[in-house]
Amino acid sequence: MNLAKLHVDVGLYTNHLEPMLQFWQNEVGLPFEEMLPLGGGSRQHRHAMNGSVLKINHSREPLPAAGQSGYRELFIARDGLSEHRRLVDPDGNVVTLVPRSEGWCDGIAVRLAVRDASKFHHFFGEALGLEPAGSDSYRCGDSVLLFDEVPGPHPPGNIRGIGYRYLTIQVWDCDAEYQGILARGGADGRAPVTLGTTARFGFVRDPDGNWIEISQRASLTGPLPP
Repeated sequence: MNLAKLHVDVGLYTNHLEPMLQFWQNEVGLPFEEMLPLGGGSRQHRHAMNGSVLKINHSREPLPAAGQSGYRELFIARDGLSEHRRLVDPDGNVVTLVPRSEGWCDGIAVRLAVRDASKFHHFFGEALGLEPAGSDSYRCGDSVLLFDEVPGPHPPGNIRGIGYRYLTIQVWDCDAEYQGILARGGADGRAPVTLGTTARFGFVRDPDGNWIEISQRASLTGPLPP
């Protein structure tokens, strides 16, 4: 993929805004950047994360009882740490702060639980075209996607549901990348649409049905195509 930003963003949904903001800002130490209205009673609270963005999407309406997604753990690199620090937010999302000096995580990493490792090697390596970072991990810019094969189903359900729900990859040409991923074996999630003058984005899904947003953001790429 032709990346417009060398950092993957992480999106989660919650009904519990204040305790989540307190945790991620005060316990984890992520700086708040901005709030964006999403429509339908939802707002996105964006937090800086080593060049990536944590998107805390708050819904004022109860979120559907969707199954847990395959996104199981977020790692954030930190200077000055001597050991891993594992934390759990008010909704049960696991985040681990890791010493940047370990070398394997420069920005962030995301761990997935997957049903079939071979299918994920094909998806990450062929459909997305990412470079291997280890035996069961791939690098997207400076972000790392790693997975563990875990028996049993991992139904992601609706993209709207409590917890980590999607990743965002910023590219120069949303339509070209979206079509290319489908042509190379990725599954369709949602066809690209344009959000005003802000972004054009679509969704693909991995072999277990997890959502990945392919986004062309005007602030990174310039004016969007007509």
